[in-house]
Amino acid sequence: MTFPGGRRALTIVVTLVILLAGGVTWALWPSGPEVKGRDLVIPVVDGPADDQRVDLDATFYPPASGGRAPAVLLAHGFGGSKESMREQAGRLAQQGYAVLTWSARGFGRSTGQIALNSPDYEVKDVRGLIDWLAKRPEVRLDAPGDPRVGIAGGSYGGAIALMAAAYDSRVDAIVPQITWYDLADALFPDATGKGPLNGVFKKMWAGIFFSAAADRLAPDGGLGAGGVAGLAGAAAGSRGDASGSRETVRTPGTAEQVQCGRFLPQICEMYQKVAESGRATKEAVDLLRRSSPISVPGRIKVPTLLVQGQRDSLFPLSHADANARAIAATGAPVEVAWFNGGHDGGDGEADWLSDRTTGWFDRYLKGTGSSAGDGDSAAFTVTRDGGRDPGTRRPVLLHATADRYPGLPGGQRTAVALRGPQQPIANPAGGSPSSISAVPGLGGLLGGNGGGASIALDMPGQAAVFESAPLVRPAQVTGSPTVTIRVYGTGEATLFAKLYDVSGGSLPVLPSSLVSPLRVTASEAGTPVTVTLPAIDRRFDAGHRMRVVVSTTDLGYATPAAPAVYRVALESPTLELPGDAALRTPATGPAWWTWALPLAAIAIAAVLLLTGRARRGTEGGDDPAVDAESAEVPLVISGLGKRYRNGEKAVDGLSFRVEKGQVLGLLGPNGAGKTTTMRMLMGLIHPDEGEIRIFGTRVRPGAPVLSRLGSFVEGPGFLPHLSGRANLELYWQATGRPPQDAHMEEALEIAGLGAALERAVRTYSQGMRQRLAIAQAMLGLPDLLVLDEPTNGLDPPQIAEMRRVLKAYAERGRTVIVSSHLLAEVEQTCTHVVVMHRGRLVSAGPVGDLLGTAPAANGAGPRLEDVFLDLIGERR
Repeated sequence: MTFPGGRRALTIVVTLVILLAGGVTWALWPSGPEVKGRDLVIPVVDGPADDQRVDLDATFYPPASGGRAPAVLLAHGFGGSKESMREQAGRLAQQGYAVLTWSARGFGRSTGQIALNSPDYEVKDVRGLIDWLAKRPEVRLDAPGDPRVGIAGGSYGGAIALMAAAYDSRVDAIVPQITWYDLADALFPDATGKGPLNGVFKKMWAGIFFSAAADRLAPDGGLGAGGVAGLAGAAAGSRGDASGSRETVRTPGTAEQVQCGRFLPQICEMYQKVAESGRATKEAVDLLRRSSPISVPGRIKVPTLLVQGQRDSLFPLSHADANARAIAATGAPVEVAWFNGGHDGGDGEADWLSDRTTGWFDRYLKGTGSSAGDGDSAAFTVTRDGGRDPGTRRPVLLHATADRYPGLPGGQRTAVALRGPQQPIANPAGGSPSSISAVPGLGGLLGGNGGGASIALDMPGQAAVFESAPLVRPAQVTGSPTVTIRVYGTGEATLFAKLYDVSGGSLPVLPSSLVSPLRVTASEAGTPVTVTLPAIDRRFDAGHRMRVVVSTTDLGYATPAAPAVYRVALESPTLELPGDAALRTPATGPAWWTWALPLAAIAIAAVLLLTGRARRGTEGGDDPAVDAESAEVPLVISGLGKRYRNGEKAVDGLSFRVEKGQVLGLLGPNGAGKTTTMRMLMGLIHPDEGEIRIFGTRVRPGAPVLSRLGSFVEGPGFLPHLSGRANLELYWQATGRPPQDAHMEEALEIAGLGAALERAVRTYSQGMRQRLAIAQAMLGLPDLLVLDEPTNGLDPPQIAEMRRVLKAYAERGRTVIVSSHLLAEVEQTCTHVVVMHRGRLVSAGPVGDLLGTAPAANGAGPRLEDVFLDLIGERR
């Protein structure tokens, strides 16, 4: 039989979700150097009676540093497999962790059936994996049988991190991302606080999960056209496969059969019942809560970094809030980060999220570093829209931080007056046509970047509107606003409340495409109800209006089929707004700005305070905007210094000069300060001492001279549903510069992708993505090109071609700076090198001069690797 809601509609939605496959995976973790892992099968025992054997398909990555190291379990998203986490695992292994990835039961090549992270099944599987790690010679132990171990994952993988920490005391730290606190509440939300039994069925998301998974297996056992592999991208990242047998269960009360795919039969039966009725049952709530942290109060007692997406209609910010409050109540360290992404699209912020995750494990598994990377630790971090960079006209993001997490009520509350009469609203027969807030997975396709805002649609006659006067001053809303309304009529009303940002010359904007569903029993006297609106972080500018809309329909939810008319009025004329005055954007130190456009691979900081200093300096004559003597020199760094918050120097007195036509290699071991230097060079963070000048102009956030710099840092981000060519074209359009200035054909020639340029980027290999990202950095033929690990993912012929391209690029009078760990490649590609160690310059000059000072080894000529190891004191 066909599941309720219509298979064709679900197929369309699943197809849209497929187009976003990988978006959230890379949003949470950036691409990293490939590291060889060892594939293996780990047998585990699970089941309610510990009598079921499951074979988990796994891969183990030993730490690159050798010896015993802390371990990290990387859990994949729904529909994925261990293959989804391969590159992320390689990067963590390079950073000194023993990493284990696995395909959860029912996914990939693992046996068993999907139990939605049940304590009797998936949680016991993780217990078996930790047992396996405890026996590995590469893994550090806290006690016999007790490895030092952390768990990270997104969505489905994030939930298993939380649940495993609740049931296994050996887990030492976790980083759950875009995941749930109460799975029943996620699928049956209710904005009145009465719980999922009173909630409104989130039919589209539930339909994607259950219908797509049940129908995903083709007759040959492979993925069907409507399979869940595409769903994985929206649900937390996957590219995995799935195989196995079908099972069918007979639904009570019907002679028709339901295809279960790899779900446990009781889960299929539960979904069938709630999909037919559109209401939660007690049995469904109990089953879903068994796989939720709400079922284990007080049992998660480990350091937890909760990363939640601001563009997430599946697991909104309220779920991270509930997890944070529950874990903090045990006394465990908790940090919360809201980023500009999630299941509905948005920007990946891959580098920043990776820094936060690695920093968290460095702190609580290794006992070194801080939680946020670059020394920037904060208990609460929020991504905010930073407008557009004045030099490049690209949108930018900033990260506001606070020393404490205030919760969704906010640190303080203010009131805004609303106006509007009592208004009739109708629920149409069959609930159609319906209003639209978010279509699962569609947000990214509609350009849901930059501040997490998008346009929604309210059907005439179905919505009551209440609006404020134009704001006299800006209002920063952080958390969940509340409004109290009164509903007149008879019977139970299903309603949807939204908060819009309305400006005079633009369409109303629904922040993050979020809506609050609620059920209320209307009465002729009017039933008052306080509605908790979606949690957001948004600045409402002066002159804008706040608009509260209450509608009877929403495309993503189940609504009553019977027609009805209600009247809605304001019970209280005020909208209560939460805020957090403690949130701040540092004027110095790592500002953590990143591009909001996912096509961009770098970030630009724009701190107004620094701009003000520059203006005052220029006016005073002590800091000229342009140094005439170096106006033709691509890069001059003088006395550069940068300290972490703890006072330790990341960069200390660094000075060097790069001339036109040079290909310069920036070398140094991990922790040498290379990345910090590159971030200062690109305007991402501000130095504490010294200065950087590009063509004589001092680098400041938003300086026009930055338009002469092209950059590529690790973890390229592209819209996966677009072709390579379309991604480059869209990227250039975002710069606001004339099309003819792009030199598109030269960039396409550099990419060397041939006919693949017309294919969707989601079909690209890592090497193809890398080549496309470098071509993107070369758009406009910038005078100064900065590349971080440009040969990652390339095979030897491609590396040789990249070497030729970079040399030819510099020979035309331009300059290239390359940061790389491949010393042999640097030796063949670069004309000059700068070697850093512990933040200081230890050598600089032509490659030939550097090699000429070194003694020959074993009768052969000196190698750059030998010279490098001598310089940093690591030669054995």
